[in-house]
Amino acid sequence: MNIWLIEIWRSWRASLRRPGFLLLASGVLALGIGASVAVAALIQNSLWRPLPVPQPSRLAVIGSLHDNGHPGGISPHEYQYLDKLDGVVSLGLWRPRSTVNVAGAGAPAQLPVIYMDKGLVPTLDVQPVLGRNFDAQEDRPHGPPVVILGYGFWQRSYGGDPHVIGRSLRVEGVPHTIVGVLPAAFNTVLGPGDVVLPTAVPVDSRDYSRNGTVALARLAPGADIAAVSAQTDARERTMYRDMGMGGNWKKPRFGAEGLASTVQQDAQPMLLLFMASALLVLLIALVNLTNLMLLRALSRNHDAAVRSALGAPLLRLMLPALGEGLLVGGVGALLGMALATTGLALLQGFIPAEWLWGGRLHVGATAWLLAFAVGLLGALLAAGLALWRSRSATTVDELREGGRSGIGLRSGRLGRVLVVAQVALAAVLLCAAGVFMHGLYDASRLQLGFADTNILTFDLAPVKADYPDVASINVLAQRLVQRLQAISGVTDVAVTTNLPASNGLIGQLQTNPHTPDGKEFVAQYHGIGPGFLKLFSIPLREGRDFTRGDTAGNERVVIVSQDLADTYYGGHAVGKMIDVPRDGDGVWPLRIAGVVGATYQRGPLQPLQPVLYIPLMQMPESSMTIIRAMEPLRFALRGHGNPMDWQAGVRAALAEIAPEQPIANLRTMQHIVRQTTASARLSLWLIGLFAALALLLAAAGLYAVMAVAVAAREREFGVRMALGAAPWRLLQLVMRGGLGQIVVGLAIGVVAALAASHAVAVLLMTLLGRSNAFDPAVVLGVCVVLAVAGLLACLLPALRAARVAPMRALRGE
Repeated sequence: MNIWLIEIWRSWRASLRRPGFLLLASGVLALGIGASVAVAALIQNSLWRPLPVPQPSRLAVIGSLHDNGHPGGISPHEYQYLDKLDGVVSLGLWRPRSTVNVAGAGAPAQLPVIYMDKGLVPTLDVQPVLGRNFDAQEDRPHGPPVVILGYGFWQRSYGGDPHVIGRSLRVEGVPHTIVGVLPAAFNTVLGPGDVVLPTAVPVDSRDYSRNGTVALARLAPGADIAAVSAQTDARERTMYRDMGMGGNWKKPRFGAEGLASTVQQDAQPMLLLFMASALLVLLIALVNLTNLMLLRALSRNHDAAVRSALGAPLLRLMLPALGEGLLVGGVGALLGMALATTGLALLQGFIPAEWLWGGRLHVGATAWLLAFAVGLLGALLAAGLALWRSRSATTVDELREGGRSGIGLRSGRLGRVLVVAQVALAAVLLCAAGVFMHGLYDASRLQLGFADTNILTFDLAPVKADYPDVASINVLAQRLVQRLQAISGVTDVAVTTNLPASNGLIGQLQTNPHTPDGKEFVAQYHGIGPGFLKLFSIPLREGRDFTRGDTAGNERVVIVSQDLADTYYGGHAVGKMIDVPRDGDGVWPLRIAGVVGATYQRGPLQPLQPVLYIPLMQMPESSMTIIRAMEPLRFALRGHGNPMDWQAGVRAALAEIAPEQPIANLRTMQHIVRQTTASARLSLWLIGLFAALALLLAAAGLYAVMAVAVAAREREFGVRMALGAAPWRLLQLVMRGGLGQIVVGLAIGVVAALAASHAVAVLLMTLLGRSNAFDPAVVLGVCVVLAVAGLLACLLPALRAARVAPMRALRGE
């Protein structure tokens, strides 16, 4: 054992005295480990992060199925038919992502709110930090006004006061009694919510509007989620069939899915793409490391042959290489973890919050174990393979040549195969990455259809007790718009229910609209005030803009987006009608007054969706009630200079018009657009980084092989020069050998990339809405880039070969 340790220590000491190879090999390994560990940590903190509630695997979302097969929202009426499902222990209902006005805990503020029924807390199996859950009486229409505080709001506004239960908090101008405080885990699962209010759904609700409402179920131990899903669909089908509405369904419309899968359904394809790219980079790094270790083993041929001739056993001959492999693996793992930690720290501010469930990126113990396992095993396997292929080092030929035999035919063949493999793997990754980057680049440069410069926006949710109806809201909006126009530098002001870059309110008018001939479609509804289209420079293609005469007493009008006009009206929609069903009570006919350019509401990665622009003063009371329950009004100001300089003027105007009315999210439109396109930009940078790493590793591997090969053939080149070979012929000889390996690797890589084009096409359709996985320009570009990189990697060793001095090379003869 002591001999073994001595041999390993000697190999480490030799490596540390001349650290060039150690730094090169461990650096190559670190790039692969750093990329894969960083992406693995990102996935672990998102897709694999366990929910902080008891037995999270038994939680399932139940609702209507989207086109992608995942369940979404459910209406209060549909929810009633989920009672006593087999395999379901409890059910809860919640509606996230809304705001309310709160006063009585410091300055009046507009805060995120979650509406939930009394069944949600027991379904999550969490206990309030203080107080209790809603009771049955409070969770009914016109029940006692009560509120539960979110953990963060309790800490910020009340300092964690344990005596907060029983105090009063004004919510939308109405005093509410605080009955409980929820734990922090509640917000981690359901998203931000500073205050929690009861849904107060009637026992026999006839509300068919889903509007983001989600049903959550806790399954019984051993319950089959597929059986629960089928049972849900059967019940809802029966309900709609009894109503005369479900007879033509040919596939399931309702279902159930695990909560974790539902939460991360949007991020999952892109994260898995990152993981595949990182693993391919790691594979290239390991192939590169194997090549370096082979070259290192060949450089020890003469020493190993001498030691073998003196009687050293095989294990003693192997220990220096294996010891160096341990050192390379350990150093590579440490450097890789340093790269991963640094990369995650830099990425933290750019990763969408919904990918991380509100948490932070961190590298856990599992990542450290993975890094060292990959580093040590990869380096040892590379060293072992190198030893196996250089086993001819103990032959008499090596002793006869005195260490000048260079790289043998068989060993050189393996090195060339490894170079070809590196180039092929790099070509596969670069081709796939190139297609994605091309699509992402086009998406990032896509014109969203509206202006975003010199615009300041803010949110205002009129306090319901002070502004109970549409008329009072419109009076407030008009007065505030007039006052905001007096701010120095401001030229245009408008009010809307939706900014051009937002998720939009889909189905807020209860059901989908349709053309007079019965063609139904899904659309976003935007209530807008006068001047909205001008402020955001949304071009008017046909017809007219809204005027101040488009009020509740006049004909109801609508402006539609160009994509809707093209799809459903043959490009000529002005003067035609759109019918919007009204809560089962006839239809609401809207005459199309104009057609405007289409806008990418949800960012460049999401497809266009039809938009209906409706005068805010013509919004019906029922629709405004739904809007107020989900979203605040948005005000936008445009003018000259820095929009953030108008903040003081905005607050002064609001204090003059409505002193008790809070506002939120004072920010520029450019900031909102950056948030909307953040996912596309992050994906573009990360995929580009993986492609650059693959190119770097392939070029470094080729250079290492060529450099060592030239050094090993120095005697041969000296003989050639002594016999009259011209330097340019030696240059040509080396370049031809290197470029031949590149050409073979490129051919194999392109063929493999074409074979994988179907999988790439599926991902493209999922992520970018396009299915063209084969892009000749990308393939040509990859071939050119790899060829140039390989040419540069071969050029320096080739120049060194052309400058070999014959006398120095032959001095040992």
